[in-house]
Amino acid sequence: MATGPQSARRMEYDLPLGNDPVAIRRRVEALERVLERAVTVPGINRPVGLDAIVGLVPVAGDLVGAALGLYLVWEARNLGMSKWQLARMTANVGFDTLVGAVPIAGDVLDFLFRSNTRNLKIIRKHLDKHHPHTRVIDA
Repeated sequence: MATGPQSARRMEYDLPLGNDPVAIRRRVEALERVLERAVTVPGINRPVGLDAIVGLVPVAGDLVGAALGLYLVWEARNLGMSKWQLARMTANVGFDTLVGAVPIAGDVLDFLFRSNTRNLKIIRKHLDKHHPHTRVIDA
């Protein structure tokens, strides 16, 4: 691993592999960041993620986006979240996938409707209530 100026420019993610709530929180937050806010589009200053980019590819892109979104639901299931919360999260992913399948309008709506951000909010609310030690204070 490089030190000095080289390491400062490189994005590094230290993603834990455990099943504890802290590890799951860090993984789902990192995945949401990649799926919804990976890069900022110049001119409009709006962040865009992998979900909107792969959604431009007909059918296959929407399926890949749905699979990545369902991974968040799977992690939520591992946390022991209620069936109601899991159903809401699955509905968010399903709506995003169905709307994204519409050729041009779907791509625009996929840019605006961020199912993974909504699902992260549900997961964070659960973690803050049931696992408060996982809370991270952002400055």
